Amino acid sequence: MEAGESRSREGALVRGAARRAERPGIGEGLQPRERLRRLQERLYDKAKGEPATRFHFLYDKICREDVLTCAWERVRRNRGDPGVDGQTIEAVEAYGVKRWLGELREDLRAGRYEPKPVRRVMIRKPGGGERPLGIPAIRDRVVQTAALFVLQPVFEADFDEAT
Repeated sequence: MEAGESRSREGALVRGAARRAERPGIGEGLQPRERLRRLQERLYDKAKGEPATRFHFLYDKICREDVLTCAWERVRRNRGDPGVDGQTIEAVEAYGVKRWLGELREDLRAGRYEPKPVRRVMIRKPGGGERPLGIPAIRDRVVQTAALFVLQPVFEADFDEAT
């Protein structure tokens, strides 16, 4: 690999600064998924290019509208049962996703967000017996997924490319 190049999460070659120079600013007319992808690329490039860097301020990135929107889309696609609060995907959609995400974002930014307890359900195992399954509230799943989107590229940069 040449200087300034690294492998992205998907294994494709990323041409660091040269690639970033060709594209518009982070928010200029881009869809949330594209904005998230660019954020992830920047985080990965920084972590890969400067291994000694410590990422002290990532919380603000979890609170970004595009990150929360993409997290919501992933949670909605996965469906799943409601958590302890009983809120369903359909209830969020009926309430208004944009409004719901806006309120969640404000709670995160203001420090008012608190995760709910996880609903425990016992699932039968194929060989007999049961195992516990924890089901977080939808709101918590969205925040957890947003955190994954932000943290994953930072830690992926440390993994050995050969494995």
